[in-house]
Amino acid sequence: MPNLDETHDPARRSWVESANDPATDFSIQNLPFGVFCRKGSKESGRIGVAIGDQVLDVGACLNAGLLNGLDSETNAALQRDSLNEIMGLGRAAWRSVRRAVGELLDSKRAKPQAAVVIPQSAVEMLLPARIGDYTDFYASIHHATNVGSMFRPDNPLLPNYKHLPVGYHGRASSIVVSGTPITRPMGQTVTSDAGPPTFGPCKLLDYEMELGVFVGRGNAMGTRIDMKNVAEHLFGMVIVNDWSARDIQKWEYQPLGPFNAKNFGTTISPWVVTMDALEPFRVPLQPRAENDPQPLDYLQSRENWGYDINVEVSIASALMRERNLPPHRVSRGNFRDMYWTLAQMLVHHTSTGCNLRPGDLLASGTISGPTEDSRGCLLERTWRGQNPIDLPDGTQRKFLQDGDNIAMSAAASQGLRRIGFGMCAGVITTG
Repeated sequence: MPNLDETHDPARRSWVESANDPATDFSIQNLPFGVFCRKGSKESGRIGVAIGDQVLDVGACLNAGLLNGLDSETNAALQRDSLNEIMGLGRAAWRSVRRAVGELLDSKRAKPQAAVVIPQSAVEMLLPARIGDYTDFYASIHHATNVGSMFRPDNPLLPNYKHLPVGYHGRASSIVVSGTPITRPMGQTVTSDAGPPTFGPCKLLDYEMELGVFVGRGNAMGTRIDMKNVAEHLFGMVIVNDWSARDIQKWEYQPLGPFNAKNFGTTISPWVVTMDALEPFRVPLQPRAENDPQPLDYLQSRENWGYDINVEVSIASALMRERNLPPHRVSRGNFRDMYWTLAQMLVHHTSTGCNLRPGDLLASGTISGPTEDSRGCLLERTWRGQNPIDLPDGTQRKFLQDGDNIAMSAAASQGLRRIGFGMCAGVITTG
């Protein structure tokens, strides 16, 4: 059963009026964490909480004595320029902050005299954490089957897929926050499987619609995280766009997997939605097929670790933006359609004794569902370019063109107050 308390009460309201709009991503039931600075300033990052169209300046609240019930260690962690330290304190600390912030913002409490909220339009969002390591998984069986069918029609899924969450180590240094332009990569590509290659701009640039989770409390090298303790180690989630150069990937990926086709840029949304905020939306994943193997014991849990989160991707070409045409939605899926859970990904990651650290990022891999419009990348959506997507400006897309703005959104809202993630967006530029 979900572990709910007063912070999840759907009737709760805030004195920040915009937070009470049913369409807002950032209701008082959400309270995601991020790191910001004021636009035009040279100040270092400050920890904030999104509330409606405002940002609660956590440091300013602490200086004014407005957050109650926090110990000195938690107070100190909240005055850093990243979330790493608070991530490392564990679930009891996270919950104490969520409760204190919720009480401060509750409509039953008088609005503080101190200036503690800033319009989101007046701030610049920074990466929420110093990301030491980044691992990308391949957890959607629909995505894996579709891609496998294109390249291995007789054997779409390799034998290991239904036994473990497949993943690869990504490049943490090229993770950027939403709004950062993405430069079209250069690389080796071939016209036939045997080569020879030529070097030039990627022609088959793609997005991948994913969700990611930040590691909270880490583990010592040589130890493993047990499934029963997973909640201490999962801090919160963001949207992830794992940009992919499909033509570069085709030539380089054998025998060791993704390399330059993935390392040139990964975009994340700036607000980290805590696992506690998403507690009401925990669900079982879609049932496995009757003849599928059950996970090994260390990957099994009595708890539901799936999440009912809708995810969407839209494209706005440069011409569409010039003509003030709205973005065109190209995909809509749900995170409950995954084959492996975030909990299983984290537990399997440490099963060898690999040490994870606060602020490490684990991404789900492309979120794809059983229908054509739920496929989470253009490789699948256009089936290797055979079925182009028509855009409102009269052009078509097999893969991304320069000037395209890709925007991803995600939200959980079934029968409760909406818990949104904000936006994860980037425009393709030339180098």
